[in-house]
Amino acid sequence: MNPSEYGHCQHTENNGRRDFLGVGALNLLGISLSQFLRLSQAQAAAKVAAPIAKAQACILLWLEGGPSQVDTWDPKGNTGFNPISTKVPGLQISEILPKISQHMDKLSVIRSMRTQERNHPQGTIESLTGQRPNPAQKFPSFGSIVAKELGARNNLPPFVVVPKPSENDFFNYQEAYQAAFAGSEYDGMILPDPSRPGFAVPDLSLPKSVTQEALEDRRTLLSIVDRHYREKEAFAAFAKMDSFQTQALQMILSPQVKQAFDFSQESDQTKDAYGRHRVGQSALLARRLVEAGCRFVTAAGYKHGQWDTHGNNEQRLRETLAPMLDQTLSALLEDLNNRGMLESTVVIAMGEFGRTPNINTRQGRDHWPDCWSLVVGGGGIRPGQIVGASDARGAYVTDRPVSIGDLYATIYKALGIDWEKTYLSPAGRPVYIANGFGDKAGSPIMDLI
Repeated sequence: MNPSEYGHCQHTENNGRRDFLGVGALNLLGISLSQFLRLSQAQAAAKVAAPIAKAQACILLWLEGGPSQVDTWDPKGNTGFNPISTKVPGLQISEILPKISQHMDKLSVIRSMRTQERNHPQGTIESLTGQRPNPAQKFPSFGSIVAKELGARNNLPPFVVVPKPSENDFFNYQEAYQAAFAGSEYDGMILPDPSRPGFAVPDLSLPKSVTQEALEDRRTLLSIVDRHYREKEAFAAFAKMDSFQTQALQMILSPQVKQAFDFSQESDQTKDAYGRHRVGQSALLARRLVEAGCRFVTAAGYKHGQWDTHGNNEQRLRETLAPMLDQTLSALLEDLNNRGMLESTVVIAMGEFGRTPNINTRQGRDHWPDCWSLVVGGGGIRPGQIVGASDARGAYVTDRPVSIGDLYATIYKALGIDWEKTYLSPAGRPVYIANGFGDKAGSPIMDLI
């Protein structure tokens, strides 16, 4: 397995016997696969019934690098693109998103997002955890919290990231996809690029040389070899570990799980509709995973910094960035709607911040967290709404500033999660799962829910 293509956000710990079971014995029952299965036990112990909610899952279409608000969802006079009408009267977006304009009756626009971090790693962490980076404290990511609160379904990992969102320096970004003190079993499971030929998930596939029968025999052998060790080290942790390994084995051999990752079941027409590129195929896999039981999937198909248009902003938007977004998001919304999944699946399209209202000397736009836009819909979110407003140049919020915590609170409410809930940090400080302005609890956007 190539670590650049597949991995778990948290480095695999050196646990001796776990390494023997996971790597030395079979090289496919790694801790990265079984670790997240702990959440099933945690849920069973809690025995807390989740509130009835319309939304059951969330797909985040991650626009890596930060798109320009005035060139996409909040067109102004300082863009080179014309505004166009949409299927919602009075709601206009940029002309470079013509297909999405016909699906705006399924989405709402938030034009008054405001964050603080101005660099990509820090902005990504802030947008995906709701917390500004802190060298002394890591915080749970959005997807991890959803995974913890809703739990796994149908043997599928509850939080998946596809593909690796930052190829060059993922170390600087990885905490944005981790669960921190909420428990590493809720970390995002990172998958390879599904647009590559022969896409497969190594930990979910038996080697051709190993049959199911042989695997069972090898487990029997392991139990014999390990018996003496058990007699001396009969701790509860090992019994639990065996349970997780058993669940991992069931996951590997589950036809339903294999089916979720099997792209051969998708028609060429569907693959073409989403786009035969990283962005399109990542979104298609996200739909498959949610349909099978995943709770939160980040479709991170745009390459590292791809929306970071410091130079040739309009050319890059017109020729590459916008066409992929227009095609993929439209296909995702239409596909979810046709399958009856849109009413139970929240869809978000956003990056880590926006872009400057001014064009720089390289005909580009720089980082701008002071005011930016995103779109959200599905899962009971009220469509066709415009939340907040910016000034004439899209530079500053003039009405209804929205924090990341407010966005989270809105999604949590749609999912039936208590948005005012706190987790206790290792330092003993309660941390809001929807952290809003001033480190206070975010509030659901009532226009949307």
